[in-house]
Amino acid sequence: MPDIVQDSLSALSDALLERTSRAQPLVARIEVEGHPTRSGTLWRTDVVVAAEQAFAQVEEAKVVLGDGRSFAAHLAGRDPGTNVVALKLDGTADRGPFAAAEPHPGALAFAFGADGAGVSVRLGVIHSVGPAWHSRAGGRIDRRIILDMTMTGREEGGPVFDGAGGLLGISTLGPRRRVLVIPITTVEGVLEPLLSKGRVERGWLGLALQPVLVPETTQAAAGQSHGLMIMGVAKDGPAARAGMLAGDILLTIGGDNVSRPAMVAQRLGPETVGQPSELRLLRAGMVLSLTATVATRPSG
Repeated sequence: MPDIVQDSLSALSDALLERTSRAQPLVARIEVEGHPTRSGTLWRTDVVVAAEQAFAQVEEAKVVLGDGRSFAAHLAGRDPGTNVVALKLDGTADRGPFAAAEPHPGALAFAFGADGAGVSVRLGVIHSVGPAWHSRAGGRIDRRIILDMTMTGREEGGPVFDGAGGLLGISTLGPRRRVLVIPITTVEGVLEPLLSKGRVERGWLGLALQPVLVPETTQAAAGQSHGLMIMGVAKDGPAARAGMLAGDILLTIGGDNVSRPAMVAQRLGPETVGQPSELRLLRAGMVLSLTATVATRPSG
């Protein structure tokens, strides 16, 4: 029996070493003068992606891959909505074929990062897999994949694989430092606009909003008990052109109730730019409907 156990452990160890060896070329150490080292993932032969929230506000960087290859790189684009930043390499690097993996709760997961001068490996399980969700900045993440492991800030942004060696996406740290995965489909969905425009263009109405309780006397007409008080309207913005005023209470966008600012951002994705949107609001006790043409959210 001890020999059988020993053989099983040796086989597991060998499998882990093989997975690590295959993943190493994808692991990127991102060096920026005056800033902590960060991790990234070689996504294309000339593109490295990383966690946007962990990346400094700089234009140039040095990228060292897990197999020792080194490249100068420049910032191609960043998207706080999906927490993805893209760096363009001054050169190309072979990354090999990596199949996309379907996440399953309970499956093994490997998260790689750049820790110091080498490659770090975290082994855990996929804690849970949920449906698509929206970040506070309005980005749509295609799956909520939570990993049962810990991770340092330096390792955030590296590649994550399942036990079979399939690529799940890149790692990021969520609330309470919970380790999440930004899925492959999410990264692919924002990569082209990041490379071509430097950003992902999302919708904008030009409103400053604050959650508020709808007055009891008008809740029946409004059809809801909570809304968003308009605290400010951007001059010449879509909302201003539609006739919205500070003091109005926004109730719905396109027929959907909104009671938190994040709910507005979720309804102003890239596909809404240039499109009319019906805004239902409360003004001086009266329910009104206005139509605004959604504009592109200003940079910054």
